[in-house]
Amino acid sequence: MSETGLPEIGEAQAPKKVLVIDDSNTIRRSAEIFLKQGGYEVVLAEDGFDALAKVNDHEPHIIFCDILMPRLDGYQTCAIIKRNPRFAATPVIMLSSKDGLFDKARGRMVGSQDYLTKPFTKDQLLKAVAQYSA
Repeated sequence: MSETGLPEIGEAQAPKKVLVIDDSNTIRRSAEIFLKQGGYEVVLAEDGFDALAKVNDHEPHIIFCDILMPRLDGYQTCAIIKRNPRFAATPVIMLSSKDGLFDKARGRMVGSQDYLTKPFTKDQLLKAVAQYSA
């Protein structure tokens, strides 16, 4: 790194890490494919408990979190992540098959930055990462 904080010429930028939390294997895999095509490093978690360990281990730049999951739902998972000072500034984007105003408001209340409705497109996913992890 140079004194300006910009990468030196020839210094590789590490790819941004994206954590995708969803109990649907299909959603996790499609998100992983889209994100890897966009040049991101991807970490997958199948529920909130799995995600909490991975957030600590991998320190993602941005998190996509499904709302409806067994054991620990997306709202609870987001709230726990946001209460940790290390991750309070990490953007969390909620994923849901419902496009309801109540769900969006509740997501904001627990600290999420945005909301994507499933099924999402590659463009929607990559645009969200670019917007919130700059």
